[in-house]
Amino acid sequence: MTLAARPLRLSTADVGFEAAFQARLHWSADTDTQVEQAVTDILEAVRTRGDEAVLEYTRRFDGVQAGGIAALELKAPELKAAFDSLPAVQRQALETAAQRVRSYHEAQKRASGESWSYRDADGTLLGQKVTPLDRVGIYVPGGKAAYPSSVLMNAIPAQVAGVGEIVMVVPTPRGEKNPLVLAAAHVAGVHRAFTIGGAQAVGALAYGTATVPRVDKITGPGNAYVASAKRRVFGLVGIDMIAGPSEILVLADGSTPADWVAMDLFSQAEHDELAQSILLCPDAAYVDQVHKEIDRLLPEMPRADIIAKSLSGRGALIVTKDMAEACAISNRIAPEHLEIASSQPHRWEPLLKHAGAIFLGGFTSESLGDYCAGPNHVLPTSSTARFSSPLGVYDFQKRSSLIEVSEQGAQSLGRIASVLAHGEGLQAHARAAEMRLKP
Repeated sequence: MTLAARPLRLSTADVGFEAAFQARLHWSADTDTQVEQAVTDILEAVRTRGDEAVLEYTRRFDGVQAGGIAALELKAPELKAAFDSLPAVQRQALETAAQRVRSYHEAQKRASGESWSYRDADGTLLGQKVTPLDRVGIYVPGGKAAYPSSVLMNAIPAQVAGVGEIVMVVPTPRGEKNPLVLAAAHVAGVHRAFTIGGAQAVGALAYGTATVPRVDKITGPGNAYVASAKRRVFGLVGIDMIAGPSEILVLADGSTPADWVAMDLFSQAEHDELAQSILLCPDAAYVDQVHKEIDRLLPEMPRADIIAKSLSGRGALIVTKDMAEACAISNRIAPEHLEIASSQPHRWEPLLKHAGAIFLGGFTSESLGDYCAGPNHVLPTSSTARFSSPLGVYDFQKRSSLIEVSEQGAQSLGRIASVLAHGEGLQAHARAAEMRLKP
């Protein structure tokens, strides 16, 4: 049987467009009850039994036997050796990508990550003090696929922010260590690394064990067990986000080669059968061309089966009235990755309000952002770009307000505070302010 991808073909002019559109967008983030129960049990075991429980689950899930967690820690010389063992082309690619990611996040820090203060007319100082987190944990997926790019994207902004200690956890099923992941940890400045994964790794980072240090925040993607564990430990530690399946939305005006767009749709579909790839375009004939290129290129892809299931189950090719309508629909979707495959990308970019990352012009494939453009590839999914942002330096910093009231300022502010405090029935608040007033 010939493998085929059957993305839903829609037009905004169709009578049933709205219902079909909403059905295609729907994705439930509800975690399976068995996953939830398993995660609850794992976290409780790690919380109460520490290293012993982490070792038990590492043996059970990853097939790795170790006498202690110390044996699962990757020391700096091993990370450096992994880097040195890579072919020169891979070493250069890692270093170049890391430098671009670092440059972008250094610019981000200069723009929004510095402390500031000012004095008003009565001499009162007001401001904000920005300080880095003491210790963060980064989760890097392992197993079926290895993601050195995730190491760079999580560790480098933490390093730029000034985090005191970066602790990486990465599962190594059957003890298989990916040298690119280890080399990326060396390049990105990871301080400590452990070959543990799953909910047990999240629990170890959140609670701390005799060997794994407790962190202040956990970032990085993972499977359903990792996502559930992060959700459950939030509040005890910070987390970046609960990520859903990957998404790409392409706004096309017909000026970009159709095979480029087809491959860009593949680039997210190949991640996961639940990934979503959508094309919005006012040119029906061009949409037909993209569909033909999907059929032509699919058999060439090593992950063709996953791509076909993704496009058939959640993909869509939508003909719009015009590019302005396409932009309006994009804002409703609030995609993780948004490509403007147009000869005039800057004409349409001002109309776009909600997206994790916006890729401008036909030459800007989403995959460049995944690896080496510079901005972070950890992005909000499942329409959360309506209210959240890409991972950045700001995720590894916290802000403290600075207030220094002058004697003169205490006279005016004290009277205001007194009135409001009495109005709330909080007399001690009022008295504290009144005691600083001059007779």
